[in-house]
Amino acid sequence: MKTMKNLAATVLMSILATATFTACSDDSLDYDVQNQKEAQKANENTGIQRTVLVYMAGRNNLSYYASADLDEMKKGSKQIGDDQALLVFMRRNYEGEPWLARIKDGEVIDKVTISDLGISKDELYASDPEVMEQVMHYAFRRYPSVKDDYGLVLWGHGGGWLLQDSLSVDRTRGYGVDVGNYIYSRNGKWINIPTMNKVLSRMPHLKFIFADCCNFMCLETLYELRHTADYVIGSPAEIPANGAPYETVVPALFEPTTYYSSIIDRYYEAEGGFLPLSVVKASEMEHVARATREVMQSLDKRGYDGFPDMTGMIHYNYLNEKDSTFHHPYNIFYDAGNFIQTFATPSEYQQWKQALDTAVIQKRYASSWKTDKYWGIFYTDFEMTEEKYHGVSMFVPQDPSIKFGERYFQINQDITRLQWFGAVAE
Repeated sequence: MKTMKNLAATVLMSILATATFTACSDDSLDYDVQNQKEAQKANENTGIQRTVLVYMAGRNNLSYYASADLDEMKKGSKQIGDDQALLVFMRRNYEGEPWLARIKDGEVIDKVTISDLGISKDELYASDPEVMEQVMHYAFRRYPSVKDDYGLVLWGHGGGWLLQDSLSVDRTRGYGVDVGNYIYSRNGKWINIPTMNKVLSRMPHLKFIFADCCNFMCLETLYELRHTADYVIGSPAEIPANGAPYETVVPALFEPTTYYSSIIDRYYEAEGGFLPLSVVKASEMEHVARATREVMQSLDKRGYDGFPDMTGMIHYNYLNEKDSTFHHPYNIFYDAGNFIQTFATPSEYQQWKQALDTAVIQKRYASSWKTDKYWGIFYTDFEMTEEKYHGVSMFVPQDPSIKFGERYFQINQDITRLQWFGAVAE
């Protein structure tokens, strides 16, 4: 089996020959909004217990749903107190400048545009790390929590850990695709997870990240963001275009201690149980990485070589395929535990699962899930069971020489650029 360690040696020279991945090139940005007026406004809000920012990257084919979810958030805001700050950054089609505002008692108040924040660009993207950083910086300074209690909702498209340049034109990369000035285009620019990690590392530590986007709950992403939040909430799979039921989820975002349970319960119920979800305690990802490394080392010692046959393995995204044939080169997000259980010994799997269970503190099982494709057509090549479902996905390096497998050459290189790879391949 071509384990992580073996793959590192295999692709090292190829990586050195390719263009180096670049994220935010500057560790600090100049903020025009850091002035006396902003500080004065911040002091007026010292009674806020928790501040939650919903970052809505809707300049794409989800624009209609962005508007619908905003209406749901307005309704949900009527159920939270004055000492709770629900903030929304909105970027959608057929609208002028993106804006940031507070949603309070069913109304949009204190709206500021991107220009008000000192951001001036000819072609603006919500996925631009500079835009994201300045929006978050302003939001958390303008509405500071007296308890240092902050949450972030990532609303929009998601492509898991997959990456290219920090502003990518690939359709299946990172988070928050934005089509810019070309609202009829299906292509746009994304922000990579490593780049997002740099942005979030300069923000206040988050109580939680709720990822209302596809494929976010993968070990690679969770490990990358392990220092930025206490908990990460979302799905390893594709999610429905209409997103979370915010009329009921908004109050859940502000529950003092049971918020993560309430968020996934209300989402799960709204989808009739047809959406796999999980909650991960981010600080335990170091433990999961060590356990995964031990399994990989054991596979090396037992003489596994080559690439594993992943036929029949649970996977969470077909990446635009059009029929029910097993399209091996297009399956990236395999259920992590399903893989470990299949290839490790029973005792190795049990030790690994104990580590995983310290991180995946809650999960909701779904025998199938709703996507923009019909389950019966696109997910017929594996059996989904509660025993096999572990709540998180993991990429397993694959053979680029197989038929239609050319894309694995790049993906096998990309995975080595994630912190997760370094942690499990040491």
